[in-house]
Amino acid sequence: MDRRKSLKLIAAGALATPVVIAGCNTDDKKAESPQANDQTFNLDRNPDELKYEKEILAKEKFFTPEEMTTITVLADIIIPKDAVSGSASDAKVPAFIEFIVKDMPQHQVPMRGGLRWLDMHCLKKYEKAFKDCTPAQQIEMVDLIAYPERAKDKPELKPGVSFFSLMRNLTATGFYTSEEGVKDIGYAGNKPTQWNGVPAEVLKQYNVAYTEKEIKECISFTS
Repeated sequence: MDRRKSLKLIAAGALATPVVIAGCNTDDKKAESPQANDQTFNLDRNPDELKYEKEILAKEKFFTPEEMTTITVLADIIIPKDAVSGSASDAKVPAFIEFIVKDMPQHQVPMRGGLRWLDMHCLKKYEKAFKDCTPAQQIEMVDLIAYPERAKDKPELKPGVSFFSLMRNLTATGFYTSEEGVKDIGYAGNKPTQWNGVPAEVLKQYNVAYTEKEIKECISFTS
């Protein structure tokens, strides 16, 4: 399964939209950077959104450094770096998740409880916390909770499955509302004076063509 293609569907609204819509008083907020608290990463901001965002960023940090390390490892497992774009952590997804749990407190208990469950399960299985496990052990652990169907007959894994589903949705939301995510999708938006008309193969498919007048106007408009 191509995870990036699946997560793009999430970003398009199939699964992650409620995370964006439900709790924010603004339409689209981005998180703080560990390097610069006043830096925002969304593509469009208005003064009210920026004011509200700064109020959230001013709140005391929710996650501990250890929890943030675990969140970073998980986020990069969910969306690793590839040839097109950076990883989830390159897109500052961990900071986005920190922002979200302060903006939407209903996620605080599920996230902290899930992180605790993950560490306890790893301590039993590997005798160390998730962040201290080897990459192979981390992937093995994630494989246990990333696919709900696999865990259907294992009630002891249900808390982990629920936590990972939330973690995956938050990661997809954070990544695909960042500059890295937009680059990964390849969406460029509308570009004035740059439209070159309907592609020739589409015109051929529908057995239509531009008139000479339309072609001249199009060339004149884009030149």
